[in-house]
Amino acid sequence: MAFYTTTPTACLSRCSASEGTLLPSPAFRALKLPRLRPLIWPWEKVKMGSLMVSPMGFGTWAWGNQLLWGYQKEMDGDLQAVFNLAVENGINLFDTADSYGTGRLNGQSEKLLGKFIREFPGREGVRDGIVIATKFAAYPWRLTPGQFVKACESSLERLEIEKIGIAQLHWSTANYAPLQELALWDGLVAMYEKVIWIYPVVVGLVRAVGVSNYGPKQLVKIHNYLKTRGVTLSSAQVQFSLLSMGEKQMQIKDICDSLGIRLISYSPLGLGMLTGKYTASNLPRGPRALLFGQILPGLEPLLHSLREIAERRSKTIPQVAINWCICKGTIPIPGVKTVKQVEENLGALGWRLSSDEICQLEYAAQESPRKMIQNIFQTN
Repeated sequence: MAFYTTTPTACLSRCSASEGTLLPSPAFRALKLPRLRPLIWPWEKVKMGSLMVSPMGFGTWAWGNQLLWGYQKEMDGDLQAVFNLAVENGINLFDTADSYGTGRLNGQSEKLLGKFIREFPGREGVRDGIVIATKFAAYPWRLTPGQFVKACESSLERLEIEKIGIAQLHWSTANYAPLQELALWDGLVAMYEKVIWIYPVVVGLVRAVGVSNYGPKQLVKIHNYLKTRGVTLSSAQVQFSLLSMGEKQMQIKDICDSLGIRLISYSPLGLGMLTGKYTASNLPRGPRALLFGQILPGLEPLLHSLREIAERRSKTIPQVAINWCICKGTIPIPGVKTVKQVEENLGALGWRLSSDEICQLEYAAQESPRKMIQNIFQTN
């Protein structure tokens, strides 16, 4: 397997020639450069707790969401093709949630994923290797571990699978309902510990547990609590991209690295702002337009660097942005709705940005005056 062996050199006069360090500057916060790793292909797998998953997964927020993503039932055939192409090319991680889908379509994303797994035309062994990571909403009426077990059983019914790969808390209630927080944690434990009889074997409801939108303090707390209960926290999912690399996000990344938690980066393309497709005069339709109109005018330094590296590498802007997430040691889960998007996202694998390129992108991100608004549910 090929390895990069070059020594990182100075980048924009601010990066040290020594790997992993940066010269101090009042205008540029020090960012750790990753250790250079082997090239990684989609059919290779990385460790997430006790699971082995593809180095990139796909998010399915759009599968059933009419309000933000314009889902229509007529899209289901195309979405099956999207799923099939991803799995055929080694992707085995799919992220969803019990709240994905709008109105009467609530839970539609899980239903579609289950249907696509059953109708996947490939080998059964490939289907068996698919890891579904679903998230459970911290609804105010979910106040006991038993209610989370019921929520998990409902997801299993929609998915029509025997066991969920990763059960994740969708968000923490520490900011507004701290008394509910322990119920969430005990709910994860209950899901993990409950076993059911499915002839001819006994299986648990979930293979691993994770969290989403947990800030650094709460992440450490739940990790330590689960450890006392004999349960490993396998993953932490947060908004993480070149638009979301502020101090708190980097703290979360450091904590994950130190505790052996795999960071899953959602919105690696900033809801589409890092695709190069949109400009201040060409905004997407729907609710995203307001957010894009506020942020895009200040993104030119970052988009320019992404474009420059993409042209030099014969890649696309989204491929460069996703590859940055991979180089930081995270598993990005870009959303996909079309075969073209799957094909493009797969092009983010099989190569790595150099340390100089990573430094260039992060400096450009620092220089861009506008950043992505953080999820209001993310805790401290």
